[in-house]
Amino acid sequence: MIYHKKDGSTVQFTTIMEDEKNASIFRHFKGSMHQIVTIAKHSETLEDLVIYTHDNTIWARPIEMFFAPVDKKKYPNVKQEMRFEKIS
Repeated sequence: MIYHKKDGSTVQFTTIMEDEKNASIFRHFKGSMHQIVTIAKHSETLEDLVIYTHDNTIWARPIEMFFAPVDKKKYPNVKQEMRFEKIS
């Protein structure tokens, strides 16, 4: 799957729904690891949502937020640039 960001860049990843054995792993800027299950549409707004796993729980986050930069004002000492970065 390829996500096209508003800035023109892209992120390519494989979801658990596409290929469970080869699903992409993302690191949150606080260090935890996550896998994207799938991309879903919000039923009211039609906004794209990332459905992902963390600690055996399923989470949903707007795709724009998932692939957003870390807020350096709030987290000035974080070295990672993006909220979630693909590691495999």
